Amino acid sequence: MGDEFHKPTLFAGSTFEAFQGGDDPAQISRLAHDTAAALLSRVRADPDPQVIERLIAYTDVNGIDAIAELWSRASARSLPGALWRIYLLRALTRQDPEQSAFVFQRGAEISSTIDPVVAGAQAPTGPDEITELADQILRGLFEGDFAVALERAAAFCRLMSTGCASLADDAETVSPGRASELTTRALRFHSIAAELTACATLWRSDSLD
Repeated sequence: MGDEFHKPTLFAGSTFEAFQGGDDPAQISRLAHDTAAALLSRVRADPDPQVIERLIAYTDVNGIDAIAELWSRASARSLPGALWRIYLLRALTRQDPEQSAFVFQRGAEISSTIDPVVAGAQAPTGPDEITELADQILRGLFEGDFAVALERAAAFCRLMSTGCASLADDAETVSPGRASELTTRALRFHSIAAELTACATLWRSDSLD
């Protein structure tokens, strides 16, 4: 699969594994913050179900690159940065629901935390369940407790990270290249989980800009 974006965007695994949020505040466009704040305040003030469903399905029609153009360069600990990460996670999940469900289920099975409960996926988690979970998390940004939606997404990422790390251990002997790929992906999920948790804390203190 090529790395060139098209609509709707399908992106190679390496695109996700290489993904790093923008950390330099000097590069953050004011437009990213303004559009994120305007969108969120407008929809949450009048949560029309049809509008919310269109926002959830937006990247299915327009591609993840349309969202990336607005928000992907924003700081990880910002409102546009949080929105970008949730949309990215949904796009990744929907692109390969079978593999996503397999990794998530592995993480949930070996997790010793409350993350499976926080994430809120039905168990066992198959392709339909993981897709619905991704939609629920995104929907929660617009019509539920915003911080809770971020915490659910963070728990989702931690379970994906755990699942990737476990599968990397399995593959280490027979396929070192695959093990390395899974380890890199586990680290990315872990990082995004930490960023979303920080965003939830900032939101609760009315400090997420």
